[in-house]
Order: sequence, then structure tokens, then C-alpha cells
Amino acid sequence: KMTQQMRDLQLAQARKPPGPSSPNAAKRLYRNLSGKFRVNYTSFDEGSLAGRGEKEKLRKSYLFQSNAALFEAVELQDLDKVQDLLKQYSPEELDLNTPNSEGLLPLDIAIMTNNAPIARALLQAGAKESPHFVSLESRSLHLSTLVREAEQRVNELTAQVVNEAPNADCSEKEKQLKAWEWRYRLYKRMKAGFEHARVPDAPINVHLSVASSSSVLVTFWEPLSVNSAVVTKYKVEWSCSPSFSPPLGEAIIDKLQNLHFTIQGLVSGTAYYVQVSAYNMKGWGPPQTSTPPFAIPSNWREYDGRAPRRRGQAEALDHLLGQVKTVHQHCVCHEPCKNQPQSRKHSVSKSLKHLFHPGSKFLKTLKRGLYLTAIFYKDDNILVTHEDQIPVVEIDDTYSCLLMQDFLWFTKVSCMWDEILWLRQCVTVSQSSCSCILQTRFKMLLAISQMQGLLGIQDLGQVFFEPVKDKQGNILIVTLKEVKTNQTFESVRWVPICKLQSSRKSVSSPEEPSALDTLLISVQDKLAYHQRSSHALPSGLYLGYLKLCSAVDQIRVLVPEQLPNILCHVKIRSNPNISREEWEWLQKMASVEEPVPAEPEPETSQNHLFQELQVAIKELMTLVNIPLQEAKDFRLYSQEVLDFGDQVSFLLLLPPSDDVCTAPGQNNPYTPRSGFLTLPLQIFELGEE
Repeated sequence: KMTQQMRDLQLAQARKPPGPSSPNAAKRLYRNLSGKFRVNYTSFDEGSLAGRGEKEKLRKSYLFQSNAALFEAVELQDLDKVQDLLKQYSPEELDLNTPNSEGLLPLDIAIMTNNAPIARALLQAGAKESPHFVSLESRSLHLSTLVREAEQRVNELTAQVVNEAPNADCSEKEKQLKAWEWRYRLYKRMKAGFEHARVPDAPINVHLSVASSSSVLVTFWEPLSVNSAVVTKYKVEWSCSPSFSPPLGEAIIDKLQNLHFTIQGLVSGTAYYVQVSAYNMKGWGPPQTSTPPFAIPSNWREYDGRAPRRRGQAEALDHLLGQVKTVHQHCVCHEPCKNQPQSRKHSVSKSLKHLFHPGSKFLKTLKRGLYLTAIFYKDDNILVTHEDQIPVVEIDDTYSCLLMQDFLWFTKVSCMWDEILWLRQCVTVSQSSCSCILQTRFKMLLAISQMQGLLGIQDLGQVFFEPVKDKQGNILIVTLKEVKTNQTFESVRWVPICKLQSSRKSVSSPEEPSALDTLLISVQDKLAYHQRSSHALPSGLYLGYLKLCSAVDQIRVLVPEQLPNILCHVKIRSNPNISREEWEWLQKMASVEEPVPAEPEPETSQNHLFQELQVAIKELMTLVNIPLQEAKDFRLYSQEVLDFGDQVSFLLLLPPSDDVCTAPGQNNPYTPRSGFLTLPLQIFELGEE
């Protein structure tokens, strides 16, 4: 069969221009071809193509050339061109796993020429080895056949060139001879590479950890020596016996971007042993057992049988809200509002065109008072009224209450944008009271309804963590919402933020800017805060630092600017689970009176956690600018692990009890470097949710 393939190849070459006569000629030909292959489809005049069938033929020809270019790049060991082709085309378009006429795949050539960088690039793109090589013997026979037939063809062409008189045909055969000599050397190099290679060494740093009550996680690194052949896959085996007899299961890992595997469906409380081995074209290498040698699936909650803190909380709150609504359903305050749903529906349906309606009640300038402004943005554009103003409505022009308490109440209302009408009806009952607080909060609800009606949007977004104030007595409560869809709104104008900032004519002095000017100047910072506060942490176990500071009317918490919805933190490890054994060790460590407890036994999960914690504490102390010697007085919060879903969990590091919360006027000698801010505790709790 191989001989017939080579004859077909010879016939094809007789009909087409000769191949490269030497490695340098091959490189020149390859570069020329590659330049032609980079043609953009859109450069063709589609009007000249005879229908869809002709376009499809052109496309297939184009992709065939790309496949040929990939083989050439691998054979010439051109890593840059291989990477460019893999980025430009999908594996399907390149026919990455379709053998050529010699029965080889690009990965086979890279492996047998021991070109590790190209082989790794191909493996990450999803390349496979040829299915024809089912055994070492079949691979060796295939390579010997390629070498023998290439040598035979070289001998034939050499005899023809020597015996024929110089002419055009002779010149053509000389070119074919040089091309076959180059290919003969390539096949000999591949054969020598295969014969020289040996099975790989065992993987290193095989680490086993408990992922949950029914799974364990094994991570590992590539062997130190692959013995002249790239590793193409790994095998993970597990058993309840240290001798792995009988084995319980195995898994083959051929996607090598991340060298880890989670073994699932295990029995809680049972010890499992794991080993990993590597494979190259010479076969499987020796297995490497894990450290620690076994793991027992478990979770820290099994230590005292504790249920998840948040289990059923959302359902309980929904039930409580339903009960409150039922109590107020027949309240007298609802009688005047029976006809309101229709008008509310009408106002909502008006959409954002009201921004440009002459009768809109958005304010142009601020007087002394409390106001609500809504910032809607998309990319670098911001939504403005027909007068190029950020939408602002008045809450109270005679505001004289405690701002922080009303502001924190407003942030809680922001969790119920769809329930504003109902809240207004409930607050109306007590509105006749002379309470300043109730009157202000009722006016807040009215302002929210007004903003929703004018915008035609219920969800006004997230409340910025602090109001914007000026020296004239104006206070702006700011909400932020990103519009991610490509939806277009009638009569709405999106204005670039930079244009709005440059075109606005300030009515205040630079020394005493108005609240609107201050908002506009700092709008990018507020948008950045809004985007960062919605980011999620990658999966893992983290060490968080809890630091509070109190004022007259609030308590604030220290957070990083880049992730303001999470405490200051560093990552301990990628596995978020704390096992029962690890939690039991942490409990013992917390109860020890000595400042430095004894280290746990080596080659245990507890010892590995101990080492990880030491590294994380040093990193965290550096992050928050606290001398490491001060950390001896800090302590781990040992009451629970803070779980945020199934993928993120936190251990908390606490300062001494007297320093957890800094009181007003109290000296705090260690202040974090730049990159941190303090949020009101209630705002942080809402963001953390």
C-alpha cells in the first residue's frame, strides 16, 4: 500500500512543478507559498465567481493549501509559522488530524524530529498521533518503508541524471533528485529520532488533595526528562490499595493545557491511592505515586456536622416578603392606587425617548438639596438627556436629616427596583407623621418612580458607595448600570464620555466645583468601580484580611480597589475545599497557647496546608503593609470557612481583638499602600452578595 502511495505521489509530481531542490530552496518555496496563502477572501471579486459551488471549491483549495503549508512549516521546523497558522485557522480547517499521503500527521513529524516546542503547540491545538501506529513495530516498519522507498527513488533519479544527456528533461529530474534527497534525509532523521528515544521518566510533583466529600484532585508536572520524545498523554490510576491491586479506575489525559484531574464518584471517608504515568511514542513510562500517598474525600463541615450557612436563606426571605405583602394587601393605602398599575404600565412603555421630550422633569442645575442621578453607559459612551445632561431628578429640596442612615436605606431599596410602587403604597400609611426620616424616604421612593417613569426602565443599577457632595449643600445619590446589549432605543443619544466632559460648561469655580461637575470629572473612576465590583474570583481557597474602621455614623471595611466586593486577600491554592482532617488540624492549632504550634507530620495534607498558609500570610502582610513580626499576634478565624458557592472559599486572618476595628481618633501605625479603599459595611455586604 505504501509503495502504491509513493507511485501515486511520483505521478503527481511528474505533472506539477518540481518540489524544493534543497532545504534552502524548500524554505524559499515555502515562504512564497505562505505569502500566497495569506489571501483574504474579501479580496476576491465575488461577482466573477460562478455561483456558490465555485466559491466552495475556492475555499477548499485555500484550506488545502493551508494544510500543506502547516506540513511544510513542521518539516522545516518553523515554529513562528506553525503558531501563526494555528491562530489563523481552526483544527478542522487545517485538517490537523488527517494523515498526508505518507500516512503521517504534523504531530508525528514534530515528535519524531524531537521538536518539542512545535509538538507542544500542536498538542495544545488538539493534534493527535497517527492511528496507524498501534504498536512500536508498526511505527518502526512504517518509517523503514518511507526511508527505503525514498532511497530507492533517489537512486533511480540519480541513474537517470547520470545517463541522460543534458537537456530540459534532465534539468527537471535534477530538481526532483534534490527534492527527494532532502526528503530522504528528513525520513532518516525521523527514523533515528524514533530509535534513539526511550520511554519518559515519571511525572514530578504529583500532589493529591481532597476536592469534596466525593472527589479528590491530582495535579502533576511534566517529567524532568522525556528521553528525546515529547510526552503526548498521561494516565491517572487510583485504588484503595497502596499496591494498586486491584485497581479501581484510570483516566487518560490528552489535553495538556492543564495537568490536573479530578477523580469523582468516590466514597466519603475511604482512603484512595493515586499514581500518574507519562506516555511518548516509545510507550508508557514508570508511574509516580502522589504526595501525600492517599486522600480521604471529606469536607470541613463533617467535623461537627454543620449545615451550610446560606441554605434556605433566599427561600426564607422570599417567604417573609410574601407574608408582608399579604398583610398589606388590603391596607387602606392601596385603595387610591387601584388605578395606578395602568398608568405605571403606560409610563414604562414610553421607553427612553422621554429623555428628549420637552416636558421631561430632569433638572438642568442643582439648588441646595438631595438629588438622584442615574448613569447608564455602554463601552465609552454615556446616556444623556436632550440637553446633554446626565439624568437628574430631585428628592428633597429641604433635606436636613442624617444622610448616612437614609443613604444606606436607599441602597437596600436598590435590591427591589421592581417593588417601588408597592413600597410607596406601604410608606404612605405613615406619611402623615411628622417624622423627618419617613418623609425623606417617601420622597426617595417618589424620586425613584419618577426616574423609572422618565427613563422607561425599572432597573436603575447599582448604587455608588458614597454620595457626591459640594460646598453649596447639594448631595447626589448615584446609580450605575452598564448596557451590554446591542439594543437600540428610539430617540436616544449616546455621547462619548470624553466629549461630554470637554463640552460641558461649568457654572462653578475650580476651587469649589458643584456636585454635577465633580460627578462628571470622576465619572470614569465610578464606572471602573462599578465594573470591578461585579468581577468574580477564580476558583480557589483564599486568605482574607478583615480590617474595620468606625466613624460616628458608620463602620467601614478595607477592600482592594481592583476587587471592591471582596476583602483584601491572597490566594492560598486552587482547590477551594478544606477537608475534615485539615479543619481538625486548624482547630487544634487555634487552641494552642504557644504562638508557633508544632508543624504537622510530613507528607500529609495538613502539612501541605501549613506550608501554603505560611506563604500566604507573608504575602498578605506585605500586601497590606504590616511588618511580619506583627503577624505573631494575628489569628485565624476558626469558627467556620467562608464558602462563596462551590468554587471559592475563604479563611480569615484577624488582627488582635483590640485592633480589628479602629475607632475615631485611634492611631493606626500601619496603613496600606495605594490600591485600597474603605467601603461602608452595609454597602460591602450588598456587593458581596
